[in-house]
Amino acid sequence: MNIIKFEEVANKIIEIRGEKVILDSDVAELYGVQTKEINQAVKNNPNKFPERYIFELTTEEWDPVKSKFLTSPLGGGKVKLPKAFTEKGLYMLATILKGPKATQTTIAIIEAFAKLRQLTRNIKELSVTKTKDTQKSLMQKSGNLIAEILDDGLEVSGRETSIEINFAVLKLKHTIKKTKK
Repeated sequence: MNIIKFEEVANKIIEIRGEKVILDSDVAELYGVQTKEINQAVKNNPNKFPERYIFELTTEEWDPVKSKFLTSPLGGGKVKLPKAFTEKGLYMLATILKGPKATQTTIAIIEAFAKLRQLTRNIKELSVTKTKDTQKSLMQKSGNLIAEILDDGLEVSGRETSIEINFAVLKLKHTIKKTKK
């Protein structure tokens, strides 16, 4: 059984309707099952998935999202509009799906959302903090989170973080230098 890497999950998280979500096909890929199995699990347990846990994309929401993906082969592609799982919906899905692969995938999903939330909090706090020591600490923590999010198996040989504040606009730049192990 392959362990799901953090970046595999993080790369599938997109924002729709102001929510960070993972599409049903991406959830299925992470769990190693077909999309129809994920959707059937939801259909069999409707009381576990209120509207704020899962929603179907509209055509207007789906068109820009699908244009970001590679084109599918002739005859392929989605026939139905995809469903989007919010973080809560993914947690609820974890109560239905069983097995070692499901457990590892659920852990990876939980970790991905937790790290993204922490990074968001750090960036918000960076924009309001005034002390250099606190800024430095937050930049270091944010840099470590970014390194974890973008970890691709290379060894870190150096890091550099800078912050620019320009009239209420916060710009965070983090450079990670990596070499092959």
